Amino acid sequence: MKAFNQIAIPHEDIREGRLTMDIFAADLWQVVKGTAPRDYQDPDVFFRKTHITKGLKNILQVAESRLKGRGGDAVIQLQTPFGGGKTHTLIALYHKAREWGANVVVFEGTNFDAKETRIWEELERQLTGKVELTKGDTAPGKEKIIKLLSENAPVLILIDELLEYITKAAGVKVGDSNLASQTYAFIQELTEAVRAVGNAMLVITLTSSTLEQYDEKAEEVLNRLQKILGRTEKIYTPVSDEDIVPVVIKRLFSRIDKKEAKKIVDKFVDYIEQEGVLSKEEAARYREKFLESYPFKPEVIEILYKRWGSFPSFQRTRGVLRLLSLVVYHMLDKGVPFIRLGDFDLSNEEIRRELIKHIGNEWDSIIYSDITAEDSGAKIVDKRVGSTYRPYKLGTVVATTIFMTSFSGRGERGVTMKELKLYTLLPVLPASIIDTVVGYLRERLFYLSDEGLYFVTQPNLNRIILTYEENISPEELYEEERSLLEKNISYKPKFKVYIHPKFPKEIADDPELKLLIMKNDQVDREFVEKYGESPRIYRNTLIFLCPDENYRMDFQKDLRKYLALRRIKEEKLDELTKSQQKEVKRKFGDIKNRLYSSLREFYRRILLPEREGFEIVEMERPHPRSEDKLDEAVYDKLKSEGYIVDEISPRIIKDRYLRDRDYLEIKKLYESLLKIPGELRMASKEGFIRSIKKGVEEGYFGYGKLIDGRIEVITIGETPDIQLSEEEVIVKPELCVREEEKPVETPPVESKEEITEEVKHPPRSKAVEEEVYREITLRLEIPLDSPSHVHNVFSTILNILKCLKSKFKNGEMEVTIRAKDGEISKSDYENTIIEALRQCNISFKVDKK
Repeated sequence: MKAFNQIAIPHEDIREGRLTMDIFAADLWQVVKGTAPRDYQDPDVFFRKTHITKGLKNILQVAESRLKGRGGDAVIQLQTPFGGGKTHTLIALYHKAREWGANVVVFEGTNFDAKETRIWEELERQLTGKVELTKGDTAPGKEKIIKLLSENAPVLILIDELLEYITKAAGVKVGDSNLASQTYAFIQELTEAVRAVGNAMLVITLTSSTLEQYDEKAEEVLNRLQKILGRTEKIYTPVSDEDIVPVVIKRLFSRIDKKEAKKIVDKFVDYIEQEGVLSKEEAARYREKFLESYPFKPEVIEILYKRWGSFPSFQRTRGVLRLLSLVVYHMLDKGVPFIRLGDFDLSNEEIRRELIKHIGNEWDSIIYSDITAEDSGAKIVDKRVGSTYRPYKLGTVVATTIFMTSFSGRGERGVTMKELKLYTLLPVLPASIIDTVVGYLRERLFYLSDEGLYFVTQPNLNRIILTYEENISPEELYEEERSLLEKNISYKPKFKVYIHPKFPKEIADDPELKLLIMKNDQVDREFVEKYGESPRIYRNTLIFLCPDENYRMDFQKDLRKYLALRRIKEEKLDELTKSQQKEVKRKFGDIKNRLYSSLREFYRRILLPEREGFEIVEMERPHPRSEDKLDEAVYDKLKSEGYIVDEISPRIIKDRYLRDRDYLEIKKLYESLLKIPGELRMASKEGFIRSIKKGVEEGYFGYGKLIDGRIEVITIGETPDIQLSEEEVIVKPELCVREEEKPVETPPVESKEEITEEVKHPPRSKAVEEEVYREITLRLEIPLDSPSHVHNVFSTILNILKCLKSKFKNGEMEVTIRAKDGEISKSDYENTIIEALRQCNISFKVDKK
């Protein structure tokens, strides 16, 4: 779609950024003096940028008829709200009256000092250039006024801000009275005189833009003037609510290509109807309003005029013009097809100031913390929605829209989800994305009300939670982390478990497998090599579980939130609203359920001692409903990948340990597995014994004893009785002849350390010669059963892939997922499935029904 400024061409002052307040703050007296901006001073420019409303057209027609002697209302009172076009109407009358050849008298109450100027004298001065007939501190009387008007007719008298002048005149003494009383008398005389002269007319405004700044008698003054004028005047309203849109459009834009505008409006309205945001009837009405307000969405002008315009300080038409001119200028280079409420850039100082001055300076920090700061909730949501939607800055757009609808001088505030979608969507976006964005904003914003879609000055539940989080000390955080680890160790662990050990001496030096849960991601080698001051013997029994520093911040964030919510439940729950109490309980339940998964993601790096350094094994992310304890997860992982075994294959024992020797002491082999880092880790001594028995039974090797340096073969092909005594050996099968004994000299034994090194261990990766496969294709059929089943299946597949990756140079995996006998919404499909695939850069083809 074309950019709006290619279709709706802003006036030159808007395009060039000449947006000072005086451009929109019309001043009748400046026009009279010839010092007004060109937009008001030059009649041609003024009327080119002015939309002639029905009310204004009517006033001009009445004035023309009266001044040309054709009759009509002699006295008119203009009645408008603050900023409702009153001064603009007076300027229009001034220019037209001069065009018709009439004399024009202007009295603007804010520009005259009551001590120096009498209104009747100013009337004569402007008509004749001198003061003779009306000179004096008292009203001149009706006859003198009639004479003055008749001699200078046609005459148009424009009186503005009379209330302010009379308020000042009340302080000027005139005999036993004051100048205010004389002014009342003059106004009554003037109205009667104007009626008496056929081609004279009085247009007067009484409302004050700042009534509250005067004394308590100001309202009494206003009532008295209205009573005087009420005998002769007729009230006219130049601008109605229906006129505001064309008034704004005419003032801001020099021309609009209606044909191109209609294309954009039709495309948006058709889309919004298709998305189900508006019904057919609602869409038809919206289309009509949008065509009139383009390039602004209809709600932009409506919200500003009706809601913001209800603030006493907001000068309705003038305020709307000023604010929208800033927005248009800011959006000129953005390439957007139309302007939404969410396009108001609250980080722009001028735009923000125009809003803040009506609602209070406290909103400055709220806007910054929730919407405009780089680390604000809105900016975080901009990025969180995913790469597809990131360019549209939906967090900021939606938050800004909610902000703009949060205020009204009448107390009206907030927006519905239906309205929010209508106000923020673009034709390239699914309507459901706004639901997602609002959900994210509710998690991130600190001043978005917990009761509805509007901003408040009091911190919401998010801010309360954050305050509690900020008060949690590092010591409390660590104690809870340790407590969580302790709670997630099984009742009867398969390891001896040590949590955050500080010194090697704390760790027993015995044949049992030990799990050391470390505080940091680095392991001091002394834990492997030392037991206090002595060398550690059973080095291959140590397994280290370390945190992944990439996840420390996420884990501590979850842990901090858990502690904060627990404390809020204990200390503050009764002070919260019902909905906040419900939300605290929900959030606490969610974070409590997630905490173990977070712990598992953090403690995921298993370090296995090797002869030099460590082998690192990464644990997968747990299933959300996993009930495995932490030590069980480590054990199962190492067992599934062959680092811990229940039994050793007899073939491996024969090929790896017996290949280059005639016999091998069984106990020495067992102890070498416990002592040498990087060797196989037996789950138990019993499993090792079963492995030896099985090898003897199946004939892989024989069983015997070493007596006085000679082998006594006891059995092969039968089940031996193994005690793990010093003299027990396994023997090559070809040497196993029961009737004979073969003398074998054994090397002398000097120390335990030497015994350990006597068993030569080829690398585990060295393959035994056997049949090999040079290409593998696996086709799997996996039912979508329970989540835990699917998780276990994919965990197994991941291990298979790791194995294949280490054996083959090239490979690929094709996955076909078929889901049936159910349904998924378009939004869930796009946001959950398609977006996940895109973020992982996975190419895919889709066949959906």
